Amino acid sequence: MKKVLLSFACSIYIFAINIQDAPKANRVDASNNQVILSYNNSIKKARQSVVNITATYKSQGSSKYFEEILDDPFFKHFFSIPNKENQINEMDKKIGSGVIISKDGYIITNSHVVLDATKIQVLIDSNEVPAKLIGADPKSDIAIIKVDMKDLNAIAFADSNEVLEGDVVFAIGNPFGVGETITQGIVSALNKNNIGLNDYENFIQTDAAINPGNSGGALVDSRGALIGINSAIITRGGGANGIGFAIPSNMAKQIANELINNGKIERGYLGVYLAQLNQDLKKTYNSQKGALVTQIDPNSAADIAGLKRGDLIIKVNDKEVSNVMDLKNHIGSCKPNDKIIIEFERDKKILKKEIVLKSDSKENNLSYDELGLELENLNIKAAQKLNVGENGVLVKNVKKDSKAQKAGIMIMDVIVGVEDSDVNNLEEFYEQMQKNKNKEYIKIWVKRNGITNVFVLK
Repeated sequence: MKKVLLSFACSIYIFAINIQDAPKANRVDASNNQVILSYNNSIKKARQSVVNITATYKSQGSSKYFEEILDDPFFKHFFSIPNKENQINEMDKKIGSGVIISKDGYIITNSHVVLDATKIQVLIDSNEVPAKLIGADPKSDIAIIKVDMKDLNAIAFADSNEVLEGDVVFAIGNPFGVGETITQGIVSALNKNNIGLNDYENFIQTDAAINPGNSGGALVDSRGALIGINSAIITRGGGANGIGFAIPSNMAKQIANELINNGKIERGYLGVYLAQLNQDLKKTYNSQKGALVTQIDPNSAADIAGLKRGDLIIKVNDKEVSNVMDLKNHIGSCKPNDKIIIEFERDKKILKKEIVLKSDSKENNLSYDELGLELENLNIKAAQKLNVGENGVLVKNVKKDSKAQKAGIMIMDVIVGVEDSDVNNLEEFYEQMQKNKNKEYIKIWVKRNGITNVFVLK
């Protein structure tokens, strides 16, 4: 330790500051012609497990209204829209990546790459082979496809709970359809949620370059073990800006096993609508973290157990609940009929209740398949380009022959209201749809080209 004396003019003060010295380190000379730092051998096997995927879709067409917007690089990336000269042939295709997880042909990828595709092709060892969809879970953005092949190179899964910030990682995939590409970076952050990409989020954030086409590819550690499935990026202008998100391998493994065994994911359902605690609300509760109950579905698990509006849920099975996404992830990892213990604050008192979860099924949730809508929370850049305010829900995709398409809702519409209620985000949209689900006709208020229109779902 060193002692440093500091003196100042006028009055004299003497401080004894203990400064920690770093240990001596050996420096490796990069000009040493006997040494090359390389991860080639570490990731060689993992590279053989990553494949290119091309999914073909029926054309949904577009109108002249969108032509100028479609030329914007932001929307070309956001909606996977090709150049105009290739639009006729390529509007119906998505290019992504996948990871072989079993020797007998099971491949994991993103749901948004293959869901509702009429044809799926996988490039393995320079051979393009057909694949079939085994199951997809849009809420986590995981899907499983299968090729009729044997003795494939299945990747090894790492325990994503052991991943640390600062770990060296590699993203392997098929960016822009140019073929296999490897980028290197570090783990920037863990347990990222409230991004607004999926219903269930617990992302690994990385600065390894992830570009369009990398979706469904592998994020591996420095030994080549899978720690995540690359899913999305935050970008300005459509390029990689060092903020990429991957679904942790433990979550991916759990969902993959269930999709392979059952073809679908069935989650436990609590039946509550939730809000985050803001600074004013924190003054009214002793607990400063949690998920605030704002509404309860009649006859739901929460209703039967006696939860009330205004309850602040702070724990599930002794696991802390810091925010809304924490609670969603805890409940989403449970099965129907599971018994859970909810700890919550009501009137400054901490209470506990045992709750038997119901099924997260169609009678409880209005899904993408029912509505025919793939939605995102509206961001600032999209709002500016579409000439709308900053509140609302952006329509990313409209399923062919769905209720939404028949009603006239289109890609890049912004939903701003349901019936007589405003809609500012996805949570409010689904809350209002749930509230009005028993109506034969539901009015949907949409902004298009700065003008508000009304459509009727029936």
